[in-house]
Amino acid sequence: MKDTYIMPDTQAERPVKPALWRGWRRRCPNCGSGPMLRGYLQVRDECPVCGEALHHHRADDGPAYLTILIVGHIMAPALLAAYTAYRPEPLVLAAVFSVGCVALSLYLLPRLKGAMVGLQWAKRMHGFGGGA
Repeated sequence: MKDTYIMPDTQAERPVKPALWRGWRRRCPNCGSGPMLRGYLQVRDECPVCGEALHHHRADDGPAYLTILIVGHIMAPALLAAYTAYRPEPLVLAAVFSVGCVALSLYLLPRLKGAMVGLQWAKRMHGFGGGA
């Protein structure tokens, strides 16, 4: 009898929504329990829980671009509304909205990076498919 080797299904479906949600929570897109990031923005080479390789990611400037886009679309209308409704002093307005923009940016940046890595993992981009 000839031994036959059955290839594992490396192209099994990877659902996008759970991978995005796990990435948003800064968790491994595969298992959802291991931390994806080491520090503030540095992605680990592999998940310490399931061993999934994460070094393939190519997030580059995407998370920063999305952060600027989201913060701008939230804070610009809020700035206009606050100015027209309350007419605060310019220094007060600048101080409050500067702190708000920085705080929102610092909150969003690692979460958007995690979501972007999760999307790349789910879509098998940049080596996450196992073939590269």
